[in-house]
Amino acid sequence: MPDALIEIKNLLDEKYFQFNNTAFIETDPISIPHQFSKKEDIEISAFLMATIAWGNRTSIINNGNKLMALMNQTPHDFILNFSKKDELRFQNFVHRTFNSNDCIFFLQALKNLYKNHGGLEHAFSDGFNKKDENVKTAISNFRTLFLSLQHLSRVEKHVSNPLSNSSAKRLCMFKRVIKEVV
Repeated sequence: MPDALIEIKNLLDEKYFQFNNTAFIETDPISIPHQFSKKEDIEISAFLMATIAWGNRTSIINNGNKLMALMNQTPHDFILNFSKKDELRFQNFVHRTFNSNDCIFFLQALKNLYKNHGGLEHAFSDGFNKKDENVKTAISNFRTLFLSLQHLSRVEKHVSNPLSNSSAKRLCMFKRVIKEVV
């Protein structure tokens, strides 16, 4: 094997061991979904964490913990029973450009997915078109379903569309977290 390839392999191995261990999880936003054992709680917390995963890691974790506390540490149960009166507790939530209106819409959209579409897992897996099975299409179909409720246009910037040349990095990160945690 050429020296350059050995060097790259060694670097990748080093990074793998640096980041793929429990000590790293404590200081990473992935620590939030790791707080849960129920599949739906993991999905919801991972999706919300991926949504706000930009900026300072400590701030992301703090706001993730704040979101979980606002949902009484039971994201799935909270989402299923989310009501108009519950919106009040999110009125002051903000993470960078993700504000309380965005958060409330996300909770309503998640409720719609879990009540009417089998949850996040089905919303993604059902997004694969039989003729054109690829991740871009699945994410775009998920986005369409997620945004199917009436919403402010500003909310759309928080859900990537790879068919519009977005990398959908946070949605891909969400899918990877689900694969690892569940």
